[in-house]
Amino acid sequence: MSPASVLAVAETDVADLGSIVAAALAHSPAARTLLAALESEQTVPETAVRDYYDRNRDRFLTPDALRRGVDPFDKAAPGDTLPYDEVREGISRELHKAAARKAFFGWLDQARAAVTYAHGHEHPGDPSHPDHEHRH
Repeated sequence: MSPASVLAVAETDVADLGSIVAAALAHSPAARTLLAALESEQTVPETAVRDYYDRNRDRFLTPDALRRGVDPFDKAAPGDTLPYDEVREGISRELHKAAARKAFFGWLDQARAAVTYAHGHEHPGDPSHPDHEHRH
């Protein structure tokens, strides 16, 4: 896959990434290509998908159950939640994406550990920077 063909991160996802990761993905086709490659390497076991569904029943309430204010963890009827088979693919896709981001964050942390900033160009949030508590 060419770096030019990899899409940028959706605006709705940027807030979840943190400023350094978001900047890397926004401005680096190589970073986006790496993220796509890491995503293709991730596996999410079926047990993890099912466990997510079981632990997050509130995310799978039907529109009618939401309107009625059903508590998914207390006395929800079987028809109040979307069936597992209907939501399984979406859950798997989200867990897959989360695993890829975790792998990317780990790779980026390792890459940044070897960086030495030129004096005056330190990252303001870096605790080794003398003015790391400075706020704008």
